[in-house]
Amino acid sequence: METADLLKKVRKIEIKTKGLSSHIFSGEYQSTFKGRGMSFSEVREYQYGDDVRNIDWNVTARTGTPHVKIFEEERELTVMLLIDVSGSSFFGTVNQMKNEILTEICAVLAFSAINNNDKVGVLFFSDRIEKFIPPKKGRQHILRIIRELIDFEPEGQGTNIGEALQYFNNVLKKRCICFVLSDFMASGYEQALRISARRHDLVGVHLSDPREMELPNVGLIQALDPESGKKIWIDTGSRKVRENFRQNFEDNFNYFKTNFRRSGADFINIKTDESYVNALLKFFKKRAS
Repeated sequence: METADLLKKVRKIEIKTKGLSSHIFSGEYQSTFKGRGMSFSEVREYQYGDDVRNIDWNVTARTGTPHVKIFEEERELTVMLLIDVSGSSFFGTVNQMKNEILTEICAVLAFSAINNNDKVGVLFFSDRIEKFIPPKKGRQHILRIIRELIDFEPEGQGTNIGEALQYFNNVLKKRCICFVLSDFMASGYEQALRISARRHDLVGVHLSDPREMELPNVGLIQALDPESGKKIWIDTGSRKVRENFRQNFEDNFNYFKTNFRRSGADFINIKTDESYVNALLKFFKKRAS
């Protein structure tokens, strides 16, 4: 993409998403996440009314008297965006492709974070780790992230969520807020998900398009799998084919929901034919309550 065109797109997204984050999401973001980060401060003797879950058993055994760990609220948080840039993200049949909506969602979350003086980092992944941008603050850093979101060309086409989460677990030792943005057309990420959800405040953002859920009855068509590159013929006139197609999507989505629930992580479901603004607001309000 030409530099001038890229800058125009970046500016357009900045105006739209910065306005959303300032006027709509700023207060919701702060209520949802600010103050949820806790860091260890000290150990003191147990006092009546202390939470027994905070007892430090090592110190208690060493001293012979009950001691509890004291935590203090972290004033600054770190937000990580794990973004799926696989072939299936470059698909859309409504107003925008999935990757375009992901770009706007990431920009909204990033501007909301820096409005609260939080750091933002990004990890691009496909069937491999494509690029890691360490967490930083500031408008220029966010604009760099938006530029990468618009103009990034991945080397891989498949999806490996497990590898992305493993890499994230290795490079981010300190607890942070992590959004995983993907269509989650993958499997085998259960263990990495459980580890990530135990260490961090994890949120899955599932994005889907209506044509991924249900095929129209338009006869025989040739379709391209964007992740494998294979072309196949599909008889959409067959009820069984359409039912199998819908069932495959439902199985994949249920796999996503089940594993996020079991790990204790939150998730958001966003469709390309619906407003992501409403979906995010609903999530923020639910978390804040």
